[in-house]
Amino acid sequence: MKDKTLVLDDIDRKIIEELQDNGRESYKNIARKLGVSDGTVRLRTERMVKNDYLRISASVNPLYFENSLIAMVGINLEGRANREIMEKIATVSGVQSVINVSGRYDLLVEVFVPSRNAFRQCLVDDLSNIGGIKSTETFMFLDAVGKWAEHKK
Repeated sequence: MKDKTLVLDDIDRKIIEELQDNGRESYKNIARKLGVSDGTVRLRTERMVKNDYLRISASVNPLYFENSLIAMVGINLEGRANREIMEKIATVSGVQSVINVSGRYDLLVEVFVPSRNAFRQCLVDDLSNIGGIKSTETFMFLDAVGKWAEHKK
């Protein structure tokens, strides 16, 4: 069960900083740097992961893959944005994130796919099958600095 009242202290924040620098760093090395036990680092990291505050994963530069496409899709819905439709969209293959925003669109959806055909499938077939989507506008990434994504199957 997720603890929505998770409060982070300085040690937690320093553990996060160390893992952001190197997600493969050992608990033992982090503990030595912070002056705490490796058990403290392990338990605190596990607590943050369990409570969906922290996720440790490998990211790729999406622009490195020559035939892949990464895009931001602005979506206007027929109704109000809600968690249910966001979760449905999040299950579509290639979707990296779904964000409820203010402004011109109801949602922004980041998509990373291996090909133009996979993008067509995502946008035209899969998203339209969800229903409740009034319109979309796509912004293809041509270049980026500091952009990383999860390479999902």
